[in-house]
Amino acid sequence: MRLHRLDLTAFGPFGGSQTVDFDELSAAGLFLLHGPTGAGKTSVLDGVCYALYGAVPGARQSGQGLTLRSDHAAAATRTSVTLELTVAGRRLEITRQPPWERPKKRGTGSTLDKAQSWLREYDGTAGSWKDLSRSHQEIGEEITQLLGMSREQFCQVVLLPQGDFARFLRADAEARGKLLGRLFDTHRFAEVEKRLAERRRTAEAQVREGDAALLADAHRMQQAAGDAMELPELAPGEPGLAEAVLSAAAVARATAREQLTIAHCRLAAAESRQAAAERDLADVRELDRLQRRFAQARERAALLEERADGYHQAQARMERARKAEAVAPALELREAAEAEHRRAAAAEARARGLLPETFAEAGAAGLASAARRSAEELGGLDSARRAEQRLGQLVAERADLEHEERSDEDVLQEAETWLAGWEESRAGLQQDLDSAQEAATRAEQLAVQREPARKRLAAARQRDEFARDTDDAQRQVIEATERALKARAEWLEVKEQRLNGIAAELAAQLTEGAPCAVCGATEHPAPARKDAGHVDRETEESALAASQRADEERAEAERRLAFVQRALAAAQGEAGDTSTEELAVQVEELEREYTQARGLASALHTATEQLRQAERERERRLTAQREAAVRTASRGARRDALDRERTALEAELAEARGEAGSVAVRAAQLERQAALLTDAADAARVAEDTAQRLKDADARLADAAFRAGFDTPGAAAAALLDDAAHRDLQHRLDAWQAEEAAVRAVLAETDTAEAARRPDADVTGAERAAADAAGRVREAASARDAAARRCAELDRLSARAAGGLRRLAPLREEYDRVARLSALAAGTSADNERKMRLESYVLAARLEQVAAAATVRLQRMSSGRYTLVHSDDRSGRGRSGLGLHVVDAWTGRERDTSTLSGGETFFASLALALGLADVVTDEAGGVRLDTLFIDEGFGSLDDQTLDEVLDVLDALRERDRSVGIVSHVADLRRRIHAQLEVVKGRSGSVLRQRGGG
Repeated sequence: MRLHRLDLTAFGPFGGSQTVDFDELSAAGLFLLHGPTGAGKTSVLDGVCYALYGAVPGARQSGQGLTLRSDHAAAATRTSVTLELTVAGRRLEITRQPPWERPKKRGTGSTLDKAQSWLREYDGTAGSWKDLSRSHQEIGEEITQLLGMSREQFCQVVLLPQGDFARFLRADAEARGKLLGRLFDTHRFAEVEKRLAERRRTAEAQVREGDAALLADAHRMQQAAGDAMELPELAPGEPGLAEAVLSAAAVARATAREQLTIAHCRLAAAESRQAAAERDLADVRELDRLQRRFAQARERAALLEERADGYHQAQARMERARKAEAVAPALELREAAEAEHRRAAAAEARARGLLPETFAEAGAAGLASAARRSAEELGGLDSARRAEQRLGQLVAERADLEHEERSDEDVLQEAETWLAGWEESRAGLQQDLDSAQEAATRAEQLAVQREPARKRLAAARQRDEFARDTDDAQRQVIEATERALKARAEWLEVKEQRLNGIAAELAAQLTEGAPCAVCGATEHPAPARKDAGHVDRETEESALAASQRADEERAEAERRLAFVQRALAAAQGEAGDTSTEELAVQVEELEREYTQARGLASALHTATEQLRQAERERERRLTAQREAAVRTASRGARRDALDRERTALEAELAEARGEAGSVAVRAAQLERQAALLTDAADAARVAEDTAQRLKDADARLADAAFRAGFDTPGAAAAALLDDAAHRDLQHRLDAWQAEEAAVRAVLAETDTAEAARRPDADVTGAERAAADAAGRVREAASARDAAARRCAELDRLSARAAGGLRRLAPLREEYDRVARLSALAAGTSADNERKMRLESYVLAARLEQVAAAATVRLQRMSSGRYTLVHSDDRSGRGRSGLGLHVVDAWTGRERDTSTLSGGETFFASLALALGLADVVTDEAGGVRLDTLFIDEGFGSLDDQTLDEVLDVLDALRERDRSVGIVSHVADLRRRIHAQLEVVKGRSGSVLRQRGGG
């Protein structure tokens, strides 16, 4: 990496624009960056770092870049840093502008502009710069990738801070580790340590979780086993927990199986004793049953003896009932004949009660003869009934004719009245139709006039609007012209001021020994100085840009005025000179007339339809009038024919109905009389027949009762039993006989009689003994079931614990392996004898390389006296790996670097910094660092040592490097000719460059 040019504007202490030409400074190999304290030497290095990484080193980066702005800068000047450099064979230009709080262009106050970045690359073929990116992130990634270093590494390798390396020499292992870790980016090894620790914690948590589950199963086993299991006093994760739990579980299972065997034996003994007790109880219960059976039989025998008389009476009653059953058919026949005769006599009495008194004594034959005579008379009235029905039809037809006559008279009257006003109604409807047609024609004419009137009104309104816009545009043209003239005058004034001070601007570019661009002289005894009101090129260009913008605004205003004037002319051509108000009134009047005409024209269809309906109504009424007249003429003949037929029918009916009100009434009287006489004759014949059958039944009943042994039919009827009484009596007789047979059978049983002679059975005692035996069986069974459940639960929990251990075995092996690796990487393992962490081990290797590279230059600076060596010895009780010692060739002893004097510390730290730069460069992929800066420390060296140090730095030119020394030591200004001086003043610092190649 080689720096070419650095431009600083309003950056740090520099209020204006400053430029550093690194090509000129680097030509001498060594150059000095000097100036008084606080002038801004470090700000030049900050500018390089900010251009590359968008941030400055250390604590100076704050406030999102707002603090980088110079307090001496003008309010309108924006902070900017531009760096031109070559890296990896590519020539790049980086420009960065931090956030800027600038005054608002309009109004008061300020506004914040965002930070901006540009990256350009020089194209040697085209001879021009091409843009690559304007993204902060893309530029940062591109620069970091090309340099191969982070900002921290760059600040340590290119901007060598001697104070930091002096502290590095005196620091302990932890402080050295932090610095080397930032430089060599070994955080990935620290991440490996953290990742191993996290994996160890995760695996440990999983193992503890598995052990906790195992211990939970062990507690469940203990609950299941009772006092037969003792748990190990170990916590989850402790070694030996699984073996102890499995051993205790095996002992608990063996004990549970022994208890189950004992419970089986106890249950068998209890069941045997229960069977014996059950047999004894059955024997006692059987004895008690037989004894009670014998006693009950004796009681039943005594009861039968007491009821013997009732049994004999029932037998006699059953015998009489069997004899009466032979008379029962005759009794039933006589009862049926008597009931039938009573019904026939009642029917005859009812039928005779409906007849006139003249038929009260008539027999069945006389009643039948009278019925035949009434039927013959009824048959002669059929023609009279037909004549009577026809008379009713004639009366109805005569009434219909009268109704039709009245309806036709109403139709004629209504038609005459309506037709009388027809002409007047037709004239009114025709007038409405003509008015609607005239309104429709008027509406069409107005519709043609509406659209042109509307367009003319719209054009008039646009004409007025364009007229107002023309006035505004003319005013804006005047104002823009005034601003353009003012801006041009200002630009010409600024240009004149710059031409007046151009000598000072040319003098600022003069360098000692270089020819003047104006006169060609190499000596410049009295160069012109810039006065307080000097105008530079940027100010002139800004004024020129403002003048050009004002001209563009004026031209834009004139173009807008021309456009508005053309639009105004077009609108005036269409609208004419009539005012907008008059046109609006005309359009409103047209709209009103058009709306009124449309309203009247809308009645055209209605008027046409009303006239058509009125004409149809006239035709309908004329037709109805003619039809009514025809019907009136035909009704007279029909009325006369109906009257003649009615007179003939009335004479015929008067003869047929006699004294009755009508033929129908007379027919109904005859029909009812014939029916009553027929019913009475039938009832009389049935009554005579039933009386004869009752007499015959009485004779047969008396004969059957005598043959059955009864004195009278009544005695036989009294001896009969109905079905229910017969079943009840037979049931009582059968029950008595069955009870008597059962009692004799029980008393004749041998075992029952033998049981009756034995002592009374003790059932309660036997039941108590059997219950006690059953309770002991239940207790033994419960104990056996509990022991079986205990064995099953212990087997299940043991199998689950064993399965969990099998599943946990790979995880436990993983945990052991990760724990060993984590302890080894963290330096806490017994195998790690020096207690060195993994990151420290990597950094120790890097430190060893740095010490070897630094020794090459340290021996030359110290005339071969000192050598830097890496030490991995432990200091006290701490960890080892990052020790740094110096070997003194004069004494042959190795001692700590913290024992070096101030001057020795300086060149040792310088050698260490240069060695570190070489190692980090190789670590960054071999990116060549052609420009280095060394910050302070030279004041602690004597003249001889200073010469040796400068010789070492001067030797860096052999590798085509340039080294910039940042110092305010006066002696260095004499020894180093190429210088960059920072001069501070009340208006800010400026840079002066001299003595380059």
